[in-house]
Amino acid sequence: MAKKSKVVRYNKWGYIFLIPFLVVFIVFQLIPLVSTIYNSFFENYRSGLTQIGPNFVGIENYKTIITNGDLPLYLKNTMIMWVLGFIPQILLSLLLGAWFTDPSLRLKCQTFFKTVIYMPNLIMASAFAMLFFTLFADGGPINSMLIQAGVFNEAYKFMSHAGTVRGLVATMNCLMWFGNTTILLMAGMMGIDPSLFEAAQVDGATANQIFYKITLPLLRPILVYVMITSLIGGLQMFDVPQILTNGTGDPMRSSMTLIMYLNKHLYSKNFGLAGALSVYMFIITGILSLLVYKFTNSEKK
Repeated sequence: MAKKSKVVRYNKWGYIFLIPFLVVFIVFQLIPLVSTIYNSFFENYRSGLTQIGPNFVGIENYKTIITNGDLPLYLKNTMIMWVLGFIPQILLSLLLGAWFTDPSLRLKCQTFFKTVIYMPNLIMASAFAMLFFTLFADGGPINSMLIQAGVFNEAYKFMSHAGTVRGLVATMNCLMWFGNTTILLMAGMMGIDPSLFEAAQVDGATANQIFYKITLPLLRPILVYVMITSLIGGLQMFDVPQILTNGTGDPMRSSMTLIMYLNKHLYSKNFGLAGALSVYMFIITGILSLLVYKFTNSEKK
């Protein structure tokens, strides 16, 4: 009995150390989540100087978000820009990770190059967006070089075409995050038992066969983590398109993301619709993350 009481006294320190996490979680995550869901059932907005509500309206805010057709459009915009940025990001990260972890290549100055590829992740997204906005402006250096090279006779309006705006947003997201993804994949690759590669080489396997048959399957947990976290980050895409398009999502709302749409409701103090949209985003994020996890898990089986 005395031994059991000592174990209980010892275990209580684990619960004590959990208290800071629980306090932060409850104050900054749980309470805002419950408050958002609660506000989504109320009509609560400002019309001029007049405050309307809060009046209980049930699921009317959810119906409004669906019936006005904006949610599917902005979800499509968000997913297109995420896919355009994620595919080159994961391919580039896999390539760099394979190079840096291959002992046969004996690459020099690896520490320097690892630092360089991670540095864009440290730059604020707003600064990145302002840089690209300046570079690709009608009178910017990119247009000047293209005109001098004879590619265009006049300045190309990058910000007036849906494809180029989406491409610029995707490029910035790829540049900002491929370094972080490379470090994660490198950590996974370095955790693979080298004897597996040696055995494959003895059996006559080529470098491509080793990569596809050994490296990729053993990297599956890291790849799933990267894909899900990138998907969640993509659905929360805001600062880059917000600054690049000055918050308009132009041309023709083709670069308007879900968070930009949410920000418009919050800016106009329409807390009811903002709450409903937040709940929809929470559900969409959960469903897409679950689909990614189930799809990768089913392949494993």
